[in-house]
Amino acid sequence: NTVSNLIFILPPIYGAIQTYKDGLEKRYLAAYLCLTAVGLGSWCFHMTLKYEMQLLDELPMIYSCCVFVYCLYECFKYKNTVNYPLLFLLITYSFVVSIVYLNLKEPVFHQIMYGTLVSIIVLRSVYIVLWVYPWLRGLGYTSLTVFLMGFFLWNVDNIFCDKLRALRERMPPVVGAVTQFHAWWHILTGLGSYLHILLSLYTRTLFLKHRPKVKFVLEIWPVLLVEPPKKL
Repeated sequence: NTVSNLIFILPPIYGAIQTYKDGLEKRYLAAYLCLTAVGLGSWCFHMTLKYEMQLLDELPMIYSCCVFVYCLYECFKYKNTVNYPLLFLLITYSFVVSIVYLNLKEPVFHQIMYGTLVSIIVLRSVYIVLWVYPWLRGLGYTSLTVFLMGFFLWNVDNIFCDKLRALRERMPPVVGAVTQFHAWWHILTGLGSYLHILLSLYTRTLFLKHRPKVKFVLEIWPVLLVEPPKKL
């Protein structure tokens, strides 16, 4: 459960470096780094199982989703503009959720607040791939499907934890390791979130008349390479 957080850490760092090299907008650099922060917080929590480290895991989930929302809803705006009302709303949302959660200490509250942001992201993404750039449906639906698979396995692990643990004790060590559904929740949601940033960045660079292309590192991991617009 600790090591599986590497998928939240290493690929977004690569994405942040590539975004910086391509000279793209800083909000996408922030999106990649926020995803890395989630991974680092989750790593610390699962390594120590301390409450303070749990906050480093859960609160960055809210902050990163707020960045994702901002990026996604600013895809079709002119370059170098700032939506101050939306920025203020998202910062206020993050602040209020943090204060309430620190005092309430109720996981259900965090899940509802996080789920609200995810729902907003999903609705906006579906709008983009259905009515704006339909050729991005493959990337959009893959991101959503992978994330939902992780969410499903996380719930299975929560509900049937005792039975799964007893079952794994009778399995060979390797089989038991790869059936840790909480670790798969990390892997699948990390991949789904990363693909979402690719979708958002692809949409934005298309709008700005750049030439984005999805490439695969070692024929496995997708990355987005963005070429500047052609000069007339």
